[in-house]
Amino acid sequence: MQNLLVPAAFLALSGAALGQNIVVTAEGRHGAPPPAVTKDEITVDIGKHPAQVEEWTPLRGDRAALDLYIVIDDGLDTEVGIQFKSLKSFFSDQPASARIGLAYLRNGEALIAAPLTSDHERVAAALRLPLGTPGISASPYVSLSDLIKKWPATGARREILVISSGVDPYDPADPLNLYLLNTIEAAQRAGILVHSIYYAGADHRGRVNWGVNYLSELGDATGGEAYWQGSGSPVLFDSFLKDFNQRLNNQYLLTLTPADSKRGLEPIRIMSTNSQVSLLAPKQIWFARQAD
Repeated sequence: MQNLLVPAAFLALSGAALGQNIVVTAEGRHGAPPPAVTKDEITVDIGKHPAQVEEWTPLRGDRAALDLYIVIDDGLDTEVGIQFKSLKSFFSDQPASARIGLAYLRNGEALIAAPLTSDHERVAAALRLPLGTPGISASPYVSLSDLIKKWPATGARREILVISSGVDPYDPADPLNLYLLNTIEAAQRAGILVHSIYYAGADHRGRVNWGVNYLSELGDATGGEAYWQGSGSPVLFDSFLKDFNQRLNNQYLLTLTPADSKRGLEPIRIMSTNSQVSLLAPKQIWFARQAD
């Protein structure tokens, strides 16, 4: 697949600069569906400076286009197969505007089992048990970076749901895991939200806390959500997938017009004046100029 130089997060506007589009997820209190959020209710800071909000568009109806990769670590315990019924139900619940793909993480690569398609039954048919070989993914974050590199940009929002232990055999217990940090930066530059469900690896002896911490950091930094259930594998994915589906149905496209001087990763903070809602977005966004 071709790796485009300008990610989908950037749409050309008038002038030399590119307008930055950011996918923002609205979250209600205590798991409740969030109320609708209007443009007048949000404020944005880039670095320490207020930013001008150009557009705030609900990603519904004819703007609901979604490209979603389900990514499974090939080193998982093969008992994850009991979750496939829940995953297939999730696939069938998605609208025609959602294209779903399936990939497996193995030996530092993302192996595409089903390319992005609106034929959700085709993706369900491509599901298979992971190989169940401990550590076969190598670093799951190196493999995720591989997917991001070879994922062509489109006009749709791009999101990943990765099912993994999150444990990195290359760097198993380092709070500054460079493979994780590289993946976070790649996702932020590409405007891709990364969500995860923790599931134990085949050997059941990995550093569970580090794996959960890494997946949580990945989600928090990219605007995604990390799901886990205590220190073990979840009994069922149903509640996680229900929450994830609710998030997909309550997302907005925020458009900013940066100053010409903006270039590179910048910290961003997006807030709502409505106390009944929280807004989740990447911690940093990438600004580029047309020459990049």
